[in-house]
Formats: sequence, C-alpha cells, structure tokens
Amino acid sequence: MIQEHVVGFIVDLLKDGTAIIKAQIPNIEQALRRGFLKVEIILWDGRRISPEQRRKCYALLGEIAEYTDGIRTAETVDEQKRLLKMEFMLRRMEATERRMFSLSDCDMSTAREFITYLIDFIIANDIPTRVPLIDNCDDIAAYMYTCTMHRKCAVCGRPADIHHCEGSRIGAGVDRKKAHQLGREVLPLCRVHHTECHSDEAGFIKKYHLQKVKLDEALCKRLKFKK
Repeated sequence: MIQEHVVGFIVDLLKDGTAIIKAQIPNIEQALRRGFLKVEIILWDGRRISPEQRRKCYALLGEIAEYTDGIRTAETVDEQKRLLKMEFMLRRMEATERRMFSLSDCDMSTAREFITYLIDFIIANDIPTRVPLIDNCDDIAAYMYTCTMHRKCAVCGRPADIHHCEGSRIGAGVDRKKAHQLGREVLPLCRVHHTECHSDEAGFIKKYHLQKVKLDEALCKRLKFKK
C-alpha cells in the first residue's frame, strides 16, 4: 500500500541507467518504524499541455456531448468534461496521481493520456464523429491498437477488416483460423481503404500517417485469431 507521495529530484544518472534520487521524507520516524524499502517513481518533465492538445480535448468532448446529449453547447461539453475527467482518474491514473487536473495547465503526459482515453471511449461506444479520430489523436500507436481491438477502420472509423501487412501475410489457401497470428503486423481497415492499401502499402501508410499494429495475446483473443 502506498503511504506517502513524495517529490524528489534526480541528482545523478549512471551509465548503466541507474538514477540517484534525492527526496525529503516527511516523517522519518514513521519511515524507519515501517521499514519502507520500495518506492514508485513517476518521471515528470515539467512541460504543460499545449494549445493543440487542449484543442483536441475539447473537440473530442464536443463529439461526445453531441452524441450523448443531442446538442453541443458549452454546458453539455463542460458536463461531459466533468464526468469523463472523473472516470479517467479512476480508471487510468496511477493511485499516487489521482487528483483533479485542469485542461488549462495540466502536464503534457496527462493531456496525452486523457486524449487517448477520450478516443478509446468514442471507439468503444461507437460514437460517430464529424472529424476522423486520427486527426485528433495524440498517440498514433495507442489509437491504432484500439481500432484493431474494436475492428474500426483507422482512417475513417467504419467497420474494419484486419489487413495483414507485407511480411506478415498468410498464404493463399491457408485457413486464417488455423494459422498462427501472434506477432504478425496488421492494419484495421474498411473494405474501401483495404483495397487502396493493397495497391501500395508503404505509400498508403505514409499518406494516412498510420502505424502497423503487432498482434499480441490480447488482440489474438479479441479477434479470435490463433496464437
């Protein structure tokens, strides 16, 4: 159980990757009595949320408010922001970091995670959006993974096939349900974009700023692929 939240400073970095951290313990008697030996370290670089990240947050919250409340106003967006920030803190943030944050001055890492959470929420709940989600994402790899998990086209959001990339393709005549798929690289694409991808995969990935997804055990289980 985490007993204290202490802020420390890195005073030296060794060549083997070891960090020497200096921190003030609030209650040294209690620390000695309980014999604290392990600590959790969260690296914070001090950067604040960027204007672009803030814009993405409110654009995504607007999409959710319009779908949930039937109208996009300052009031409905603020209400969704309040509810989703609370859900995000409970579900995504580490126990030591579960405190209210503001989209006006939170750190970049929290903003990035919150944007990813909003996109995951939209995909999982099949919420339609005016703007393609990829235009508002802040972590392409996380976005691609979620699209694959839910079989949503990473380009347009329509229901997707799983395209096996060059080097990971399954030969003609082989039953995909019986072929081992763990570790293969894929893209979640609708029929239209799947066809486009087959004409020039490398150019397609560059055009739409996509990243290949490597199938792990969770994806194989969700997609019912043989590991």
